[in-house]
Amino acid sequence: MPVQAQPSDIGQAPLPRALFSPRFISTGSVVIDLPMWVDHLPERGADVLATSPGTVVGGGFNVVSAAARQGVSVSLASPLGTGPNSAQVRVALAQEGISTLFDDMVGDTGQCIALVESTGERTFITTLGVEAEPQREDLDALRLFAGDYLYVSGYDLAYASSAPVLAPWLETLPEGVVLVIDTGPIVDEIDPELLRQVLCRVDVLTMNRREAVLLQERFGMSDWSELSTLIRPGRLLVRRTGEFGCEVLQNGCVDVTTVPAYPIAHAVDTTGAGDAHTGVLVASLMDGMDVLSAAERANVAAAITCQRQGPATCPTRDEIDHTMVAYKEMLRERAC
Repeated sequence: MPVQAQPSDIGQAPLPRALFSPRFISTGSVVIDLPMWVDHLPERGADVLATSPGTVVGGGFNVVSAAARQGVSVSLASPLGTGPNSAQVRVALAQEGISTLFDDMVGDTGQCIALVESTGERTFITTLGVEAEPQREDLDALRLFAGDYLYVSGYDLAYASSAPVLAPWLETLPEGVVLVIDTGPIVDEIDPELLRQVLCRVDVLTMNRREAVLLQERFGMSDWSELSTLIRPGRLLVRRTGEFGCEVLQNGCVDVTTVPAYPIAHAVDTTGAGDAHTGVLVASLMDGMDVLSAAERANVAAAITCQRQGPATCPTRDEIDHTMVAYKEMLRERAC
């Protein structure tokens, strides 16, 4: 049964430490988003009116920008092309201080239509571009060191053009490189044997409630916590539970620990909230925080993101600090 988190319940994450400052390196494919805010999804063959700010950078950018805003070193190890979409991506990366590790490919970055309902729920329609075509020679040329955090998106393990390249390469990662995988909404489209093979190397596995159910069904499990048997022993399993915060399982513990959510009145747009959670969680672990503190900050980041329109709206480190201080002060005043 889940138990409420207490500071003494969770120690330092059992993850390798870097000799030098760790880096957040992402292979997550970046796309151009076209957010469209609608009252509800249209019926098949029908039409609804929408409002939109125009194209913005999203996809894998949501995670790397979230981590960069926490002050850690971030690099993108995902292909970019030579077209206008890729140019827009480069501008956004530069504004966040995120370096790119691969040479340009001929072609352009794909696009994603994000339909956001009045409840904040989002539905995606995606076209693929060069971001879904990683090259093995580029991946092999990456210099990764113990203590670095490598982020991989479940999207790229589902795409027919990237999964056969990415999955075998992950088996060659140097020992001590911390592998983080966010399962993503199309985790049920990943080949089950390929997924099982990749999970054997995972140090941090994060997912939302829907994705956890899909994984349970895929592997015939009765509870999401059983997924811990598929990843490396003693590592970290995270289930994001929206308005309830998140749940973590680590260090071979029997009980799942609940980390409460930061409360909000109404979600405006949940696009990128899970990415913000993952980026802040990992950046906090890179800073040496214990899992409880990292998950608490990640919950705050996701809550703030839900109150903003657009994909890459994760708060900065200072914004999270300010929000947490103000909230705890409010709780103290209420208790008096």
